[in-house]
Amino acid sequence: MSTALPPRPRSSRRTLRVCIVASTYNEEFTNALVNNAVEELAEVLPNARVDLVRVPGAFEIPVTIEAMLRHEQPSCVIALGLIIRGSTEHADLVARSVTDSLQQLAIAHATPVIHEVLLVADDQQAHARCIGDALNRGREAARAAASMVKVMAEIDRSGPQRPPSRHA
Repeated sequence: MSTALPPRPRSSRRTLRVCIVASTYNEEFTNALVNNAVEELAEVLPNARVDLVRVPGAFEIPVTIEAMLRHEQPSCVIALGLIIRGSTEHADLVARSVTDSLQQLAIAHATPVIHEVLLVADDQQAHARCIGDALNRGREAARAAASMVKVMAEIDRSGPQRPPSRHA
């Protein structure tokens, strides 16, 4: 497990659109994820238009992102949610389904989908990752989004970078 946030990418002045799809379940924690992501996006992508869509729970996030990507073409989508493990396997099933679906969406639409639908053991872990400073996954999601927007823009401009060929 990472114990610190990744470094903040350099600020980009490009005008673009980032969509956040966040669950309302476990509201104290998901609101903190959203607020931290939006604040960090204002720093790293100050000219970005940020749209927020709230859904009931983590399971509803992928279908909402699919609908968005069919009708609009954001530069990046951030998925935010929190699943707290209980005494059954339900949380693990939901988390696996959401993870697999988000990856499939990103690939199918060639659009970065930043996955911060967290699966935690308890409220203490949730607090550390959603509200705390050191492991704040809302800020981490925004930084990943800014980095991926830059990567995708570079690919659009010049194609992927190829390593230099090695001659014997």
